[in-house]
Amino acid sequence: MSTFEKKLSRYAELAVKVGVNIQPNQYLYISASTETTEFVRLVTEKAYDAGARQVFVDWSDDTISRLRYEKAPSDSFAEFPEWKVMEREQLAEKGAAFMSIVSQSPDLLKGIEPSRIADTQKAAGQALDKYRQYVQSDKISWTVIATPSKAWAAKVFPELSEEEQLSALWTAIFKAVRTDKQDPVQEWINHDNHLHAKVDYLNDKRYHKLHYTAPGTDLIVELPEGHLWCGAGSVNEKGHTFMANMPTEEVFTVPLKTGVNGYISSTKPLSYGGNIIDNFKLTFKDGRVTEVSAEQGEEVLQRLIDTDEGAKHLGEVALVPHASPISQSGLLFYNTLFDENASNHFALGSAYSFCIEGGKTMAREELVKRGLNQSITHVDFMVGSEVMDIDGIHDDGSSEPVFRGGNWAF
Repeated sequence: MSTFEKKLSRYAELAVKVGVNIQPNQYLYISASTETTEFVRLVTEKAYDAGARQVFVDWSDDTISRLRYEKAPSDSFAEFPEWKVMEREQLAEKGAAFMSIVSQSPDLLKGIEPSRIADTQKAAGQALDKYRQYVQSDKISWTVIATPSKAWAAKVFPELSEEEQLSALWTAIFKAVRTDKQDPVQEWINHDNHLHAKVDYLNDKRYHKLHYTAPGTDLIVELPEGHLWCGAGSVNEKGHTFMANMPTEEVFTVPLKTGVNGYISSTKPLSYGGNIIDNFKLTFKDGRVTEVSAEQGEEVLQRLIDTDEGAKHLGEVALVPHASPISQSGLLFYNTLFDENASNHFALGSAYSFCIEGGKTMAREELVKRGLNQSITHVDFMVGSEVMDIDGIHDDGSSEPVFRGGNWAF
């Protein structure tokens, strides 16, 4: 077995044993591109070896996806297949684990009419609302991982040959998810413990607000009473651990929906709906976006914010040091799974209910009453840099450093 094959096998095993942490007799649902066939087969094998009852794969194909956006009737983009909704909901109710393997080209839908993209995102968001509640309350185990595609690799490494591009992106992914180590599973246990030390510190502090300052940024974010910082490993309702994102370098919580004021500027491009949104600025008043500007993709960004009322508010606050391994690699992945783990970030849209005390079992109405945002979308965007400072503000108005120069101040 070659070195590459060993790393690939470790990666598949990591996704199964740490990512979704498959249990004996458990169903596994995988969504993946046809470009990832060999890896999906390897993951499927590892899942059955771990005791999976049955593995279901939902395939997509970038070329076919692009053809639909180019040629399908305009009114078809407001539809989402009911059978796909039923499949996810029924599997979730049976306690299935869900794995997304992302590899899409960041420019897949470049030049497509933005209304078609917006209608698709809205239709999917509305249709999968119940499934999303399973995800955002940690009722089920789920993970998002990535494998290279030719188009994605070409975007990240345009200066290399096609063969070198794929190899370079595989190398970067292996390093980011620690499969370049001899014992990746133990590496992830150690990493989980490290992030939870930050989580424990922040939960002990109980900050009332966070104040972000950097070039193009001056933002105050109020945190709801009873908010919880989370990071790395999660626990589903059956008590089984899982890792929602691989890689992950963040600790995160929820903002108070109406408590965000000021302005924030992006520091990395956002790959959304097959388009790149870059160099954008959002202004907030009482939690709501009031002004939007972007050098690239402004119409796509505006349509994202217009998805529903909740998309105009923040649902996640995430802290990632500039010294994180992905940031220090110097690579721009054009993929949020990686780029968000190189930078402090926020998310427009829905909040994770497990980020507030008792939230996992709260009804939606109670979560709203506690100040958590609700939406049919959740989109992360990157704002951190090596010059960002963040202060934690207590109830009495006193403050102390949380970040200085883009890194932890404690």
